Amino acid sequence: MSIDHRLSAEYEELRATVAEFAKDVIAPKIGEFYEQQEFPYEIVREMGRMGLFGLPFPEEYGGMGGDYFALCIALEELARVDSSVAITLEAGVSLGAMPVFRFGTEEQKRTWLPKLCSGEMLGAFGLTEPECGSDAGGTRTTARLDEATDEWVINGTKCFITNSGTDITGLVTVTAVTGRKDDGRPRISSIIVPSGTPGFTVSKKYSKVGWNASDTRELSFADCRVPAANLLGEEGRGYAQFLRILDEGRIAISALSTGLAQGCVDESLSYAKTRHAFGRPIGDNQAIQFKIADMEMRAHTARLAWRDAASRLVHGDEFKKEAALAKLYSSEIAVTNAREATQIHGGYGFMNEYPVARMWRDSKILEIGEGTSEVQRMLIARELGLTG
Repeated sequence: MSIDHRLSAEYEELRATVAEFAKDVIAPKIGEFYEQQEFPYEIVREMGRMGLFGLPFPEEYGGMGGDYFALCIALEELARVDSSVAITLEAGVSLGAMPVFRFGTEEQKRTWLPKLCSGEMLGAFGLTEPECGSDAGGTRTTARLDEATDEWVINGTKCFITNSGTDITGLVTVTAVTGRKDDGRPRISSIIVPSGTPGFTVSKKYSKVGWNASDTRELSFADCRVPAANLLGEEGRGYAQFLRILDEGRIAISALSTGLAQGCVDESLSYAKTRHAFGRPIGDNQAIQFKIADMEMRAHTARLAWRDAASRLVHGDEFKKEAALAKLYSSEIAVTNAREATQIHGGYGFMNEYPVARMWRDSKILEIGEGTSEVQRMLIARELGLTG
């Protein structure tokens, strides 16, 4: 019996197809969108036509019948070229559609998933609040059930929500306190809020350091009413639901981080072979060679980490620790590789026309989003049996 770590023919075909799309379609156009801070609707539509938004979902709901591993393969290849496009896919699938698929009723799935899987519609996940980031149990947004009208009445604010304000955003799943447990702790539930619902206000786009071609906004709810049937899963189970969603999402962010790290290798190799200094290519210098070798080592190791976590997920094994390990390592080496790639490019690395400048700006958020590095270390220690 032997172990083969290579991709299957089906996965490899997907990887090659997305890599070609990223190189031929995204790379020539994305820089302009990025500098103008515009959402690339046509690129996203093409991703939808390719079936990327439906990769991990069953065909009966309009999906491609694949799995989470396939999604992560696509995310890595997209992020090798651009992270704004990659995070749009990651958030649309992992945070937008996946909660509906994992926890929704059959009616909710059939109502929302076909359009989410086709990319005609984007979904968002309203978790983070201005005073509640890593401590999601401190949610202040509230939802009370008006029994007279059989509606949830939602009040509160969410921030840093990806895909929440595009022209094709169709829903935001909002976590809100719907009561108190016997011990006084909040009972947090998840509720689907369709875009355009009265009382649901979407702010202007944030001015961000990176991910400038993706959509991120603050959301506010003022006596926002939605049908009681919009409850996602059981009342009071929202906290457990989002923990599952974030565990999965960390693998996706790890794959995205790996792609960015590998993209830094790709760009640095190309530059080192063509940039001359002191009469020869800078790639002839051992100092540059060692930098790129170390960058490749990091990207390769990160890839092994996310693939291990994703394999555990799709096979139904426990993966919480492995997801945290992969997310922690890959996000931190993405920052390191981006810094080194910028250094190799010298002054050109500081110019927005070069992809490494974009990668440098995009890398830092990877150590923060979907669980900070500090939170990942806490989770890993906890899974090792350390408590405090």
